[in-house]
Amino acid sequence: MNIVIIGGGKLGYSLAINMLDRDFRVNVIEKNKVRAMNLANELDAEVICGDGTELEVLIKAGVQEADCFIAVTGQDQDNLVACQLAKKRFRVPKVITRANDHRNLLALRNLGADIAVSSTEIITRAIEQEVDSAGMHLLASLNRGKAAICALTLPENSRFHGMSLKDIQLPQNSLIVSVVHQDVLTIPQGSTVLSSGDEIVAICESDQQKELMKMFR
Repeated sequence: MNIVIIGGGKLGYSLAINMLDRDFRVNVIEKNKVRAMNLANELDAEVICGDGTELEVLIKAGVQEADCFIAVTGQDQDNLVACQLAKKRFRVPKVITRANDHRNLLALRNLGADIAVSSTEIITRAIEQEVDSAGMHLLASLNRGKAAICALTLPENSRFHGMSLKDIQLPQNSLIVSVVHQDVLTIPQGSTVLSSGDEIVAICESDQQKELMKMFR
């Protein structure tokens, strides 16, 4: 997983540490020279000193190869421009940002970001949900990040192969809302039988997502 973070402040630094601990490749863009130098000394990551709204800086940071782009500068205008470039110019699959002013959330969501939130806690959770779950993908956050809609694929030789949903004890406050089997979508009932390779979409409380992932892994 390749991650590019623009903004090397407190949140950007914490996110970089978290992602490096998970063995992801992380590149950080920071405009301030002193802060960039400190980050380079403290992080086992490539730190680019420059303006993340400039194409040449983004290219130098490897945005064209990124799986996830995270914009957490202190300026919403910079976050917006960077997100637009990442999504529209470089086609990054997942673009996440924090709005410093909650009034800018709608613009950030409409003009570039897949996920835009105003709370540091919520964005940290959203990023962890998106990039920390092997085999599971966050589709949407609900109720200000308290709930999530996520998708996962049952692995080969899954222990749930051939089992009916009614016989599977899901984590509390979790619900499977669709099952795709051999490209056919089903709205499941208790009698629905799962097979290895099925794609499942579930809704759950955010703190139950990892438990759900471990259960179906």
